[in-house]
Amino acid sequence: MKNIFLIGTGLIGGSILKDLRNHYPESTLYGIDKNPEHALKAKSNKIIDHVAQIEDVKDAQLVIVSIPVDVALKVLPQVLDLVNEEALVIDVGSTKEAICKSVEEHKNRRQFLAAHPIAGTEFSGPDAAIHDLFKNKTMIVCEVEKTAFKLQESAIALFEKLKMRVRYMTPAAHDKHIAYVSHLSHISSFMLGKTVIQEEVNERDIFDLAGSGFESTVRLAKSSPAMWTPIFAQNKEHVLASLDGYIENLSRFRESVKNNDHNAIFKDMEQTNRIKTILKGIENGK
Repeated sequence: MKNIFLIGTGLIGGSILKDLRNHYPESTLYGIDKNPEHALKAKSNKIIDHVAQIEDVKDAQLVIVSIPVDVALKVLPQVLDLVNEEALVIDVGSTKEAICKSVEEHKNRRQFLAAHPIAGTEFSGPDAAIHDLFKNKTMIVCEVEKTAFKLQESAIALFEKLKMRVRYMTPAAHDKHIAYVSHLSHISSFMLGKTVIQEEVNERDIFDLAGSGFESTVRLAKSSPAMWTPIFAQNKEHVLASLDGYIENLSRFRESVKNNDHNAIFKDMEQTNRIKTILKGIENGK
């Protein structure tokens, strides 16, 4: 693989290139970013070898599109317009249905693979990129049957080098499930942080009294609003459904506290303790 291009030199794309550099030492890595400072930082951090422009993808063997999902709707068709017939184009955004629809009629649709790595941190930008971010994580792949078989094989080989498990879903199923297990957790974190900031006007009290539980719960509130606002907008239907269920549970819990229904509180928490077993299975790779 001679020329690898990354569009969007942040956490996810940068971490992919950090690992791919070790597996494809003969490759030249190019970065494209609307923020010139990010592109230059990616070069100084040795994530990429050269800063490039969108027109340069005509020489690519692999293009990884790792940008906010609303921007991807515009950029992805442009990339498919420009690439040569041997190139593989992979999008790694957190929503899939709108992105797949944006290129469903494109003449080069078979050169595109829709993917979403279930990995990340609360940080963003080129400085956030790290090695082994994807080790033992899941890569969701959508509409694989619409990608040319030879390019499917190239993509799977790439994911294996990143030590990822691959799971196949329809775009609609992906967006529904991810709304509950990812998008809702980010909203919860943001709104918990907002509530505490509103009610605890003395920042020193937050600093002194916040324990590890609070810190871990609001960790995702450090995430980039520029990335997450388009995700919530693009996955509106499923985000609203997940919020409805969450708000219903919060309201029921509030009523239990209000009515001194300690038995209901205990049962809610006891039933939810089952999450420990589920997450333990994930940690063990099951």
